[in-house]
Amino acid sequence: MARTTTPARRTGGFPYLLVLPAVLLFAAFVVAPGGYALLLSFQRRKVNGGLLGGGTHTVFAGLANYRDVLGDSDLWSGVLRMLALGAVTVPATVFFALLFAVLLDLERTRLKRITRLTIFLPYAVPGVIASLMWGFLYLPATSPIGGDRVDFFGQVAVYFSVGNVAVWGAVGFNMIVIYTALRALPAELSESARLDGASERQIVLRVKVPMVMPAVVMCTLFTVLAALQVFNEPNTLKPLSNAVSSTWVPLMKIYDDAFGNSDIYSAAATSVVLTAAALAVSFATARIIQSRVQQEAA
Repeated sequence: MARTTTPARRTGGFPYLLVLPAVLLFAAFVVAPGGYALLLSFQRRKVNGGLLGGGTHTVFAGLANYRDVLGDSDLWSGVLRMLALGAVTVPATVFFALLFAVLLDLERTRLKRITRLTIFLPYAVPGVIASLMWGFLYLPATSPIGGDRVDFFGQVAVYFSVGNVAVWGAVGFNMIVIYTALRALPAELSESARLDGASERQIVLRVKVPMVMPAVVMCTLFTVLAALQVFNEPNTLKPLSNAVSSTWVPLMKIYDDAFGNSDIYSAAATSVVLTAAALAVSFATARIIQSRVQQEAA
């Protein structure tokens, strides 16, 4: 009897049609603005008409904007503050996300659904609203947690105050990512470890955590990128404290140059520099973390 085969379905261009809206949105809201910012970064406005001025026009500036940006002390001070803030937020976010995910994955943990929802809920709160909420908790006149005894906006404490808002809002999302990876692990791994006499702590540290390290690496990358783009938290807290200036972090300086000083060309150059730095840092972080994971797995 002859064997019949079912002809393969020809999808044609249907898959491309499905991804077309995402491609168009990416091109319209990421590629096009980025290309325009790159174009602006090589221009600057020149005044015509001598001392009194008779108008302005745009001229090609070459790399002059980039030289000014790289020599700007306010930008480098903002970069240092951003790195100091990232040193607080990145480890804390990943640590608490992993801790909460592991605790929720334990069999004896109760009220898992409500606890998971409670931890995730701050992620759904917009960053500006969260910063305002915490700002009123930090102010001595309205704070129920510190009053006049604790200065949450001190020169050093302000980093932990801003970092606390960022960590509070980001832990929930990262916890869900790691918790999902934990739930996908085969139950036989834990059962085999228990039969070999391993305790729950040993199972967590030697079985579960190494198995979900790819998810932890991804969360670390997300957190590093978020730390490089911090803006809402310090910008919202700025009116409440003199410790946060208008150029406290690089994105705040970009905003101040573009809309405070009406210098969109310098702001565009700073944006390009910051984007290149963010790509380089994220790539380097991914390589370092991935190499350590491979070494531990070996």
